[in-house]
Amino acid sequence: QVQLVESGGGAVQAGNSLRLSCKASGRTFTTYTMAWFRQAPGNEREFVAATTFIRTGIYDGKVAGSVRGRFAISRDAENIVSLRMDTLRPEDTAVYYCAAEAGSASTSPGGYEYWGQGTQVTVSS
Repeated sequence: QVQLVESGGGAVQAGNSLRLSCKASGRTFTTYTMAWFRQAPGNEREFVAATTFIRTGIYDGKVAGSVRGRFAISRDAENIVSLRMDTLRPEDTAVYYCAAEAGSASTSPGGYEYWGQGTQVTVSS
């Protein structure tokens, strides 16, 4: 049974930082793309960042333009992905979801096979 479990969400004031982590289990994720999406109330789920397999031990990362320069993604192990979020803003408030897919780093949520339950991030001004 595949599971993706997120951790690290919480409530912070604007300008502060948070680090989210996601651990996947239930199959081998070595070559899988692992990504972060977020969804604010009333909004569609949007792409935040993804790591894509290049070769053994090497992953490429990409980050959405809306958070570039503030957020960074890292693949800490073949089945663990983290999202470092700095200089948080109230508009970053959302539920953050971890996702995994066998293909390349799609920015569309429809391309992902596996999803976590989400972790809430709340940024106050």
